[in-house]
Amino acid sequence: MKREDHELLSRTGPGTAMGNLLRRYWMPALLSRELEMDGAPLRVRLLGEDLIAFRDSENRVGLLEEHCAHRGASLYFGKNGESGLRCWYHGWKYDIDGNCLDQPNEPPAARFCDRVKQPAYPCVEKNGVIWTYMGPADLKPAFPELEWTLVPEGHYYASKRLQDCHWQQGMEGDLDSSHLNFLHGQETINASPSHGRFPSGKWMADDPNPKIEIEHTAGGIIQAARRAAGDKDYYWRIGEWLAPVFTMIPGFPGDAPFGGHAWVPMDDDKTWCFAFSWHPVRAFTETEKKNQQSGWGMHSLMRPDSFIAAHNKSNGYAPADFPPVKQPWQRIKIFQDQDTAITESIGARYDRTKETLGSTDALIIQTRRRLMAAARDLEEGREPIISARDYRLRPYSCVLPRDTPSWVKAVEETLDARPETYKISA
Repeated sequence: MKREDHELLSRTGPGTAMGNLLRRYWMPALLSRELEMDGAPLRVRLLGEDLIAFRDSENRVGLLEEHCAHRGASLYFGKNGESGLRCWYHGWKYDIDGNCLDQPNEPPAARFCDRVKQPAYPCVEKNGVIWTYMGPADLKPAFPELEWTLVPEGHYYASKRLQDCHWQQGMEGDLDSSHLNFLHGQETINASPSHGRFPSGKWMADDPNPKIEIEHTAGGIIQAARRAAGDKDYYWRIGEWLAPVFTMIPGFPGDAPFGGHAWVPMDDDKTWCFAFSWHPVRAFTETEKKNQQSGWGMHSLMRPDSFIAAHNKSNGYAPADFPPVKQPWQRIKIFQDQDTAITESIGARYDRTKETLGSTDALIIQTRRRLMAAARDLEEGREPIISARDYRLRPYSCVLPRDTPSWVKAVEETLDARPETYKISA
């Protein structure tokens, strides 16, 4: 990779090429359960910007620049109530749109407040997550029709965790199907409730060199990893990257919930990883609810009252009472902990010019090219084409005869995320 490409991909702050591109999309900002109506304001850092979130008296969510437009005091110490957030320093009050409602230290007749606007970003709540759009107001796209935002109550679960790495490092782990045999290995796969009871575990273990095929779509890329499933069939694990930060993990076997991530930059060195699980046609079982809340599948077991994973860099990504082992990697037994450990081990923001990519990195290469091309197009005045319908895809895993003419055609209808197209993954 050229140095200028690495720099383009790395920077997401205000005014950067990649930062400008990311700001053209709706992205998760925080979980709904983090805010209470008329409750305490919350600090939120996104794309290198320091913001304050609050839920007003009408249960609406505001996301404002942290520092008051008056003298720069932090609105984290603001008084939330009576349909607005009032700065503790001089009492200037703002609504969720950043309109200044009151200035008690100014003459009322002057109506100076009518000329003051606190920078604010619009928010939307969908299935337990608060989303924001940080781009130009006149270019705000329709909300993406991701399937997990459309299913009814009881069919979804969302969580988030802080990851100590660049957002693309985390995202690219989801786009790398060849690491399953090595990072997770047969022991972890067999112990997993997702794969242990199914033949897919053996198929993955027996074929460490999957053939990767990709299909570009208007909204992203579909990836299929092909492995042998006996002498006559292939096992296909199919997932998606949807621009700019969304990944969907190939379907777990059986009637299991689907899963995926949104990799949202806190800044250039830290990432908010939003994890989501959903089922298109049924509510979660009590066991599934318990598993997700205790750290299973896409989700991590969290420290109490925080968004830091319980198993993290400070404890070797494993329980403190784990029995002694010969080598560090042997301590880490949980799927998501293994992914987090290896992703963070790369470093906060690895120099991509030192990489040596191979054939199984095809999706990572293509994703980077798509992002860089879109960012450069935007610099030249060509806006990304964003359609809400392009996000209506789901992951899937299946067994197909080896002589199937086209895996794309074979799964096309199933990937179209509608309840009536749902099929159980293999």
